Amino acid sequence: MSQRRGLLIILSSPSGAGKSTLTRRLRDWDPTIRFSVSATTRDPRPGEVDGQDYHFLTEEKFKRDVADGEMLEHAHVFGNFYGSPKGPVQAAIDNGQDVLFDIDWQGAEQIRNSALAAHTLSIFILPPSIKELHRRLVTRDQDSAEVIAKRMQKSWDEISHWGSYDYVLINDDLDNTAQDLKTIVQATRLRRLQQPALVEHVRNLQSEFEDIS
Repeated sequence: MSQRRGLLIILSSPSGAGKSTLTRRLRDWDPTIRFSVSATTRDPRPGEVDGQDYHFLTEEKFKRDVADGEMLEHAHVFGNFYGSPKGPVQAAIDNGQDVLFDIDWQGAEQIRNSALAAHTLSIFILPPSIKELHRRLVTRDQDSAEVIAKRMQKSWDEISHWGSYDYVLINDDLDNTAQDLKTIVQATRLRRLQQPALVEHVRNLQSEFEDIS
């Protein structure tokens, strides 16, 4: 086992709050942080690689994994199932590797109630204002006015769940928020629970103490 256990880092936010940019900043800071590879029952798209883009499963296999507790979280979206397999995440954190989840509050809640809850760090990103959230959605020029309106309607439902997260950051200054995010991750890595080698170290200290007593 690694000198430390990895973390399940959950980042959630309404669309336009800056989560994607903050995720890039976090992985630029530490490239060993990896994204969780989701499982899905939809067919692969051209160029997608099984195990790299998604774990492509049959619906029967997916439902069996859910029943067996092998999915940390799962959802049914537009006729297909999506979820986060527990096995690869368990192996990663046992090897001291952090795994990043870009999921909504429902997925975050499922992970917080999973067998790996003790190693979870959940962070919610808030916009400085609703007006600024709308401005960001418009100026990034990725969506139609209709899609932006739907995203804005959904945003309050997402924001209303901010209180269930370990940390909440208001992204009013990207550089400052990115630095706060790094600080939170670094500090959480030092939690006693994340450092299994501490037990042996304290035993050695005790042995040394007894030798000189």
